[in-house]
Parts: sequence; C-alpha cells; structure tokens
Amino acid sequence: GGAVETPAASALGCVPQGEHLGVGGRVALELALVVAGRDQLAVDHDDCADRYVAVIERSSGLGEGQRQQVVVVHGGAMVVADLVDRNTRRPERLDQAPMTDLTTVAVSAGQRADEIEAHRQLPRDLADALVDTGVFKLWVADDYGGAQGHVNDLLDAVELTSYHDGSTGWCVMIGGTTGLTSGGLPPEHGKAVYGDPRSVTGGFGMPAAVAVAVDGGLRVNGRWAWGSGTSHCTWIGGGVRIVDDAGNPSPLPDGTAAPFVFFDLDDVELLDTWHASGLKGTGSTDYQVADAFVPDGRWVNLVGREPVIDDPLYRFSFFGALALGVASVTVGLARRAVDELVALGDKMPSGSGRRLSERPPVQAQLAEADAAVRASRAFMREVVVDAWAGATRGPMTHEQTRLLRLAASHAVERCTHAVDLCYLAGGGTAVYQSSPLQRVFRDIHVATQHGMVAPRVMEPLGRMLFGLDTDTRQL
Repeated sequence: GGAVETPAASALGCVPQGEHLGVGGRVALELALVVAGRDQLAVDHDDCADRYVAVIERSSGLGEGQRQQVVVVHGGAMVVADLVDRNTRRPERLDQAPMTDLTTVAVSAGQRADEIEAHRQLPRDLADALVDTGVFKLWVADDYGGAQGHVNDLLDAVELTSYHDGSTGWCVMIGGTTGLTSGGLPPEHGKAVYGDPRSVTGGFGMPAAVAVAVDGGLRVNGRWAWGSGTSHCTWIGGGVRIVDDAGNPSPLPDGTAAPFVFFDLDDVELLDTWHASGLKGTGSTDYQVADAFVPDGRWVNLVGREPVIDDPLYRFSFFGALALGVASVTVGLARRAVDELVALGDKMPSGSGRRLSERPPVQAQLAEADAAVRASRAFMREVVVDAWAGATRGPMTHEQTRLLRLAASHAVERCTHAVDLCYLAGGGTAVYQSSPLQRVFRDIHVATQHGMVAPRVMEPLGRMLFGLDTDTRQL
C-alpha cells in the first residue's frame, strides 16, 4: 500500500498507489524495469487496450499465489496500482488469456451478427462462451471469485466486443456493469448472487415497481422495460419504490427508499416485447414479477450508496460507470464504421470517374470521423484516470462525477456523428443488409436513447459548471 518501492518507481519519484501519470494513445515504447530481490517480471501485450501490462509476482510480502498488477505502461506513461495484501484468497486473475478468449468470441459474434439479430437475443452458446472468458466478472468482488479490477478493464472489453457486434457488446456492458453491485451486497447475499463462477446479473435500475415491507424482507410487484441480456442472466434485478399498503412512500428504518433488488429467477417472467430497429440481438425485453419475495438485504442502493467492500472500484460512481459503459459501446461501433468506410475505398461510385478514396469530400468526412472517435476515447480515459485516482483516496468529488458523465455523453454524441458521416459517405452500398455500416448505424442510434447519455444529462452538468446548486444524486 501507499507506494511501490522498486527502482523503477523510485526513478519516477515513488508514485503513490493508484496515481496515474498520464495516458497516451497507442503504445510505442520500450519498457526497462529493474526488479529487485526474488521478484519475477512478466510483460504481456493486450491487443484490446493497446497497452503493456507489467505484472509482478512477489515471493515475499504477499500471500501465497497472490498476483498483483503493479505497473501499467500506457502510451509512455507509468501507472502504479494495487500492490496490496488483501489478506484474503485472491482468485486467479483474468490477466491476458481470457482477453485472448474474448477477442476470439467477439470475432465469432461478428461473423454471426445476422443470426444474433434474427434471434433477438444472444444465442445460448455465444452467451456461454462469453461467460467462459470471465468478462462478466471483471467488476465483481474478488471475495466472490471476481477480478475486482480497474474500471477500464470492462470498458476495454465493451469496446472490443461492440466493434465486432453491437448487440454482443451491449450485453457485455449490461452484465459487466451490474457486477458493481457485488460491492454493495451483504456478504451472505453477495456470495449467493455472485459466488457461482457462471453467474451473470442484469436488470433495469429505475424504480418502476413497488415493494411492501413484510416479515423477513420485501414483497414486490411490477414490470420493467429494457431487460437487456436477461435471457442469459442467473439473477435478475429491478429498481423498486418501497410503499405502504396504501401505496404511499414508506422507506425502511435505515432510510432505504428505492433499492435495486435481486429476484430468484423463477419469480421473473420475461415478456416478448423486444422488436427494435437496432441492437436487435440484446433481448432487451420487458419483464415482470408478481408477489415476489426478496429476503432482507438482498438489495443495493444505487443512489447515495455506501459500499460494503471498501475498494476504489466500489467507491467509483455507479451511474458514471454505467454511462461510460454505454459510451464504450458507441466508441466500438464508431471505430468499426471508420474501418468499414476505409474498406470501401476502392469502390467506384456510380457515375463517378474516381474511387471513393480519391474524393476530397469523403477524405474529409473520414478524417472528421476518425478525430471524433479518438477524441471521445481520449476524453473518457482522461477523466477515468482522474476519478480512479480520487477513488483510491476516498469518495469521489462532485467534479469528478460531473466529468465522467460529461465525457460519456460527449462520446455518444460525437461517435454517433462519426457513424453518420461514414454511413453517408458509404453511399448506396451502406443501405444493404450485407453492409456492416447499416447495422452499426442502426445500433448506435438505439444506444443514444439510453437515459444515462440522453441530451438532458447535459443540463445539470452545465449548471454545476456555472456553480449553481444542482441535485447531483442521479449523477
């Protein structure tokens, strides 16, 4: 904890735990790290994140088999983090092999995009393959077998899978971000919900249903929309308003008024309502429960929550993380659109004597789209670095939360603009079902409708910048 005493860290002034010295673009660097004593160094390349990760396994000072990520080198900058003894069994970290597996699964999903859309949910074998990669455990507490990693771990995975198939990336985002709730559940419920190595959670957080306090828990009735990925979830949750028998607000003695509760799977009925223009394969159907019993404490407060597990990941803004997850879907989609337009460069438009790549307006559109995607991703990573550093020291500031939401909303708007540019520049080819551009266009325009990145979010962010009193609870 505190600081990492290695020659490399000392050369940088002994960087405090979690302190990021900056981020860059794609990796172009040489790493020289002197490791003292019996420490062993392994350097791996993560194609998804374009970064090198140096993992040190210390043979003294840490528990047996505890493997800690201590140095991340990204774009020429060094990050030191997580060299701590948690005094608990650290599960095998995901490290590089699962990301390789995830890349393979993502490519396969892209090849099956038509099938996924026709199915209107992820095929069972594809969902199982995603579970096998461990991607749904990236934000799950290590007490329950999760990776309990950095926020960027999941954002990278979402971007990667969305590049190949938007519906798959969206399901990774939903299942992955819901894993943050593992840090807020009482241990007995955390183990029940997340202890299964194949557990996947999801659900809609807004309190659309009602719950009445009964002996030993809550009795819930209601219906939710936007149940993305629920067909492959092992636990499904939903936001509820706690009311009395007359329907009036009736918070619990501890003040809990609108928790996100977890249901036994048998209590949930999935309704066949997902017939959408884009993200067709996400299975984002409505679902409902009738007189479902939820035992005491099998819920988390998404607003104003205090984590049960004290870790930077669970001090991170839940809604900020969710918004960044949505934005990462759009970054992946927009990167795909740019690459698809480049692939059309040799196309000879009807009635034209020049290839598409030789037309100055198209060149300008491609450059603008590329800049929009890169700027969006860079802004997101910049604010995540700062917010994570804040979360390692204690609660995040309102300004850090504001910037997370600002970067996410900005990324969605700019990436959508980038996709529109590529779609228009692609001409008639882009309208055919055989063109990935039309699917990317439809997917990203559905993603824009998510409440976490809706245009109205910008209003409180602007109020805060003016210094006006602003209700920040929903941020």
